[in-house]
Amino acid sequence: MFINNFDPVAINFFSLEIRWYSLSYIFGILLGWVFAKRFFISNSEIKTKFDDYITYLILGIILGGRLGYVLFYNLDYYLDNPIDILKIWQGGMSFHGGVIGIIIISVWFANKNKQNFFSYLDIISLVAPIGIFMGRVSNFINSELYGTETSLPWGVKFIKVDNLYRHPTQLYEAFFEGFILFLILIYFQKRITNKGPGFISGLFLIFYSIFRFIIEFFRVPDEQIGYLLFNLTMGQIISFVFLLFGTYLVVKKYENKKE
Repeated sequence: MFINNFDPVAINFFSLEIRWYSLSYIFGILLGWVFAKRFFISNSEIKTKFDDYITYLILGIILGGRLGYVLFYNLDYYLDNPIDILKIWQGGMSFHGGVIGIIIISVWFANKNKQNFFSYLDIISLVAPIGIFMGRVSNFINSELYGTETSLPWGVKFIKVDNLYRHPTQLYEAFFEGFILFLILIYFQKRITNKGPGFISGLFLIFYSIFRFIIEFFRVPDEQIGYLLFNLTMGQIISFVFLLFGTYLVVKKYENKKE
């Protein structure tokens, strides 16, 4: 068993604090950007526009992630304290909200340049697990999004939380939604090249949603929400909706190819 007492601040320069969570966003985006251009973009038109696209994508991630958290996880609080919506440095980002922000930005950018927005979304889907991995590791360092109590040998005591040994669900997610998901998408990207834009995006939504849905059973729900319909968490409910969209995309692309 392991004791977690990490300092969430990575660099302390006089009064300036740089946190691991912020660094995970920065390096996740940078590494995804490099990997995308180096390995996953074959279309010269998209490669030419990709740097501009990333600028807007960052905006989509931040705004979508923040507004998603506000709407999905803590709406009552922010209705009473609307100015706190702007205080991103206090934490509170939704992965699903970030995905919605990415989709909106991709549709707008691709239409503006008369391109297929799924071509962009497929590329982002391939590199997104890199950012997910880094983000979940930083969640672990921050002692947040922790799991329920366990007696398993890999249980972790989060000193900043309590004295119980808990499932390190952040690391479960880093492994499955980051590392394993990356391998799965690379496998399909190399072997299935005839489905057209959108197929990889659909697979991303399917496998991410399955992993997230299962791991949430071991995770403590957000205390301001608790368990909801059928004793599921908000993350599980949204993941199920995303799973349906992903399945629809994959089936649609498969049927279109048959025709």
